[in-house]
Amino acid sequence: MEEKIKIEPKKITKSPALAAILSFLPGVGSMYNGLFLKGIIQLIIFAGLVEAQSRGGGQPFLGILLAGYIFYAIFDAVHDAQKINARAGAGESHLTAEIELEVEKPSGSISWGLILIGLGLVFLLANFDVISWDSFLKFWPLALLLLGLKLIIDHFTAKKS
Repeated sequence: MEEKIKIEPKKITKSPALAAILSFLPGVGSMYNGLFLKGIIQLIIFAGLVEAQSRGGGQPFLGILLAGYIFYAIFDAVHDAQKINARAGAGESHLTAEIELEVEKPSGSISWGLILIGLGLVFLLANFDVISWDSFLKFWPLALLLLGLKLIIDHFTAKKS
């Protein structure tokens, strides 16, 4: 006589409070939530902002930017933990939900990659004193203008298709 055993997948839940506490070091809360690439990127951005603080230029803007980034990382980790818990309550596993999101989201724009490469080049050139931090800090609003223009173009191209 054979007995059938039904195995249910373990529902993974995350503590939003623990994610918030861990995110006082940006990126660690995301890693706790299982989003390792996101956590590593957040940690690298945090390290870059701290390094920019040590140079002394651009104050108080860089200090405010660093504080805002830490708060962003905390809220982002809490939100991710709540999403994981909501998926676990709905019977979805964390990995299944991530795969479905990636499949449903069409890709085709290289704008974000170009923006990140451009910013990386500017920071690299500033570190090697090819361009000065003062000139970079004078022209940083140009990045916001280009980002806004990209979002407007994406909005209208999405409406057409």
